[in-house]
Amino acid sequence: MCVNTLHLHQEKKQEQYLVYSIIYIYNLLKMLLFCPTCGNVLIVEEGQRCFRFACNTCPYVHNITRKVNNRKYPKLKEVDDVLGGSAAWENVDSTPEPCPKCEHPRAYFMQIQTRSADEPMTTFYKCCNLQCGHRWKD
Repeated sequence: MCVNTLHLHQEKKQEQYLVYSIIYIYNLLKMLLFCPTCGNVLIVEEGQRCFRFACNTCPYVHNITRKVNNRKYPKLKEVDDVLGGSAAWENVDSTPEPCPKCEHPRAYFMQIQTRSADEPMTTFYKCCNLQCGHRWKD
């Protein structure tokens, strides 16, 4: 191999290393890791032998010696039943409102302020027919 070819080969390897390093750093930057000492966000910096996570606030440093994979998914909150669930229908009055599903002549009702105060209240209905129990709003 001639000297020029060897030099080009070494330059190409250095370019590949640089490209892989940039991709690696980019993937690390997509994660947010926090300092276990002070709780601030860790940054990625190049150390003497490898990349590392470092804290700008305290002296914490963690060398990156292997692939880092850290996935955390937030817990979903339980959905609150804004109408109070089945217990909300226990002590409600009925009115002569026909059910659109079974055409029963009466329905339980309750009114709740679901919009701003200058808007009218929303009326919720539940069919009095126990076999139907259809719910709708007006």
